Amino acid sequence: MVSWHIKKPACYNQNPMSELLQKWRNGLARTRDITFGRITNFFGAGELTDDTWEEIEALLIQADIGIELSMTVINISRIQAQRLGLTKQEQLIKIIKNELRNRLLTVDEPYFSTKPTVIMLTGVNGSGKTTTAAKLAYRYKKKGLKILLAAADTFRAAATEQLQAWGSQIDIPVIFGQENGDPGAVTYDAIKSGMARNCDVIIVDTAGRLHSRYNLMEEIKKVYRVAQKALPEAPHASWLVLDATTGQNAIHQAIAFRDAVNLDGVILAKLDSSAKGGMAFAIKELVDLPIIYAGLGEKLDDLQLFNPDYFVNSIFP
Repeated sequence: MVSWHIKKPACYNQNPMSELLQKWRNGLARTRDITFGRITNFFGAGELTDDTWEEIEALLIQADIGIELSMTVINISRIQAQRLGLTKQEQLIKIIKNELRNRLLTVDEPYFSTKPTVIMLTGVNGSGKTTTAAKLAYRYKKKGLKILLAAADTFRAAATEQLQAWGSQIDIPVIFGQENGDPGAVTYDAIKSGMARNCDVIIVDTAGRLHSRYNLMEEIKKVYRVAQKALPEAPHASWLVLDATTGQNAIHQAIAFRDAVNLDGVILAKLDSSAKGGMAFAIKELVDLPIIYAGLGEKLDDLQLFNPDYFVNSIFP
């Protein structure tokens, strides 16, 4: 199975600039400059008033945090400000940052205690699943693990070709089937092949599914069941790849997929292309799933273990 240790949120603190933190700041430049930069710029030397809190709440909503969560953050921050006797707007920024940080879970790198470990990636069309599958494979291979990729997106020929191209580039075998074939059969064959090859990890790239289409969601459930037939307890991990550029709409996707295939984690793709990174705060609050990895660029090594401190540090100027 896949396991990881979820740490309790620590009080937000400004860490010294590092190469990895710089990568996060570069990847989150759009979110910082377009949305959260407006929040920072709002704080001045003026007195705290009811209008101050209303304006901050509006800015949080515009930053794709969501209405309910924005209201909760403001209410808690307001109570803390009163308790501490704060009177100036400029004194609020640390409280806001701390409260947002507390909405994020910290996880360690997943540990694979079962061999082979089967990881199933799901998500809607265009979320970045295939590229993410390749980046995961590359990351785990660098850790010395033997990896196998399964091209279970049989409905989109380009997906199989894309995964094969990635596999060739990073020297990882790819199991695939016929175009428009049975994705369950590809998954079954890949798991059996991975067992025969003594692989450590099998990553299954499934076809994009509209979370609002019942028949398509039933198909992904079938793939999930086929994996269990091929290897008891498989898939050992079911991760949802979310396109960060879709903002709050990604939360609705996450809820639908969570209920369909027993999700236990989220990968945020395309954070570097998004100005809507604030949606990350709502994932734990509304979906109750940890963010495991984040895509900060197009290169193979741009998939990073999600770091809440770096994330908060990078979205504020």
